Amino acid sequence: MDIATNHSESRESDQTAATATQQRNQVASDDPPPKKRSRRKSTAHLKAVPETLALRELIKADAEAFAKNLDRTNAFSRGELEKWGREFLQKIQQPEKFLGFAMVMIGNYFWKKQFLATSFERRMLLLPHCLKHAEGCPAEYDQFGLDCEKCGACSIADYKVRAEQLGYKVLVAEGSPIVLKIIVEGYVDGILGVACLNVLEKAIDKVLIAGVPSFAIPLHSGDCKNTSLDESWVWEVLEKYEPIEVQQTRSYVPLMRASSDIFTNKFEELIPRKRSQTAEQSTSPLGQTEYVALDWLANGGKRFRPFITLAAYDAATGGEVVNGRHDKSLPVEFSSAVSKVAMAIEAFHKASLVHDDIQDDDQYRYGRETLHRTYGTGRAINIGDYLIGLGYRLVNECREELGSDVSCDIVANMADAHIKLCDGQGAEMAWQESPDWNISPLDALQIYALKTSPGFEAALFSGLRMAGSVDQYHELIPQFSRHIGVGFQILNDLKDWDGDDHNKLIAGQDALALRPTLLLALALQNASESKKQEIREIYEGSEPDPIRVRKLREIFSACGAFEKAEGLVQKSRERAEALADEVESDELRQLLYFFVDSVLAEEGEPSQLELQQDSPAPMLVSLPIVAQ
Repeated sequence: MDIATNHSESRESDQTAATATQQRNQVASDDPPPKKRSRRKSTAHLKAVPETLALRELIKADAEAFAKNLDRTNAFSRGELEKWGREFLQKIQQPEKFLGFAMVMIGNYFWKKQFLATSFERRMLLLPHCLKHAEGCPAEYDQFGLDCEKCGACSIADYKVRAEQLGYKVLVAEGSPIVLKIIVEGYVDGILGVACLNVLEKAIDKVLIAGVPSFAIPLHSGDCKNTSLDESWVWEVLEKYEPIEVQQTRSYVPLMRASSDIFTNKFEELIPRKRSQTAEQSTSPLGQTEYVALDWLANGGKRFRPFITLAAYDAATGGEVVNGRHDKSLPVEFSSAVSKVAMAIEAFHKASLVHDDIQDDDQYRYGRETLHRTYGTGRAINIGDYLIGLGYRLVNECREELGSDVSCDIVANMADAHIKLCDGQGAEMAWQESPDWNISPLDALQIYALKTSPGFEAALFSGLRMAGSVDQYHELIPQFSRHIGVGFQILNDLKDWDGDDHNKLIAGQDALALRPTLLLALALQNASESKKQEIREIYEGSEPDPIRVRKLREIFSACGAFEKAEGLVQKSRERAEALADEVESDELRQLLYFFVDSVLAEEGEPSQLELQQDSPAPMLVSLPIVAQ
């Protein structure tokens, strides 16, 4: 159930528009008309770097002047940055082909003061492997990227040595999950990165909207074997520190860290072990269930749902954390009750994944074998059941601090979410047992709304309810969560065709499992009778999986299923944003915008899979809030 990373411009035929209208009327008839915050487009074809240093310096200086007038209250999304970039290019009379470069320059000067106010020991320097001296480079790759040696053969060592002297953390790699792990675990507050425009575009949605002050130096080309950069631009900021008094931009990073902290530093305190306190007890028949269940709960995943709960609570109580009004010298602290409710949300989510993996016979989760493949189906079911019981116990333990009425409301909402999830998963399994080859996109979307949205709804409701009454958000919470959940699941469909490093490692796994996906429904809706029969024969046939995946991909593509699915994701974005537009509380409204921008983040081309096949993975692969 991961988020998809592929994106292209939405292009809908009249038939798709009509289908979307029908779905809107039947599935979301209670929604307000969508209001676009900004129009988002891929910038993949607009990444020319100015040919001369003089022109680059001119655009850079103009971008600094342009950025002085920007509102820095909230971090920007890609759509907002693109809007600024187009406005800027028109103002300085430069061609559209420099849009990507202009966006990077504007982003730099949006964040520059806040980056320079970050102490050296709280900064990270990211350098691309393609700057290394390829011939005879003695360095080896490890889990952190290129283990650069100080041989003097390339400029990497010059930057690395000086940065480390100042206190920077330094990574030589275009991509590594350790980057965001370091950020979320509290070691880094600002990023200085060198990369090509393709990689920098990906970083916009993945890091900047979270509120991580960043400054980027674009490479002159995307050719990994033959590129260069303006070295003086690195030295311009590398050694400079200029403190400021007040945080200018909302940042969700402290809340991400707080969510992570619950499952690392505070886990044993909040969930004391009873049967697996020692290594010997952990391997005993009586202690194994608790040990494996708590290990599964504490490790793996990005803790997105607990983050939602904490962020919603913070927004409803004035936004102290997100606006930087807390003591930054200390870790963000939430009460035991708030933390336990956030843990309960994750316990329910992890339980559903255990059972879902069994029902779908998935092979991998979080980059390792699923629990039923490691321990057997029976024990995995029991571990999932244990986590469900643990979740309800955690909420019940909060009665004294939160009040019985609040605890009961949260339990009732979680129970309702649990039932909806089972209804959706049950519908999917019933369809698999007796496939209906006339499944419509609406049928698939209804299953998605039940399977995915309730988890978001429970997380959002719990955070808001702990802060006070939610009567004014009675309709908003389920409607907003539905659009986020449906869009999330469609993106998961798309990502399934690429595979990924963290959960499902096999491209097309969902498709071959004959699941009632939106892509299948869209293909069947638009395919000829002969193509429909061919789709069925592929699923029921015995050809090797790679051949079946290739054939299905060709048919889905010919039927426009991928493009139409991307169009429906855009509809989900617009409807979720329209609901957020109507929220009076600025803190909650901005949080909902952030959810849309991060959970349903667009991606530029090429896909992650394509990048991983050709070179190390892209620089900042994902926020710690956008995956299972």
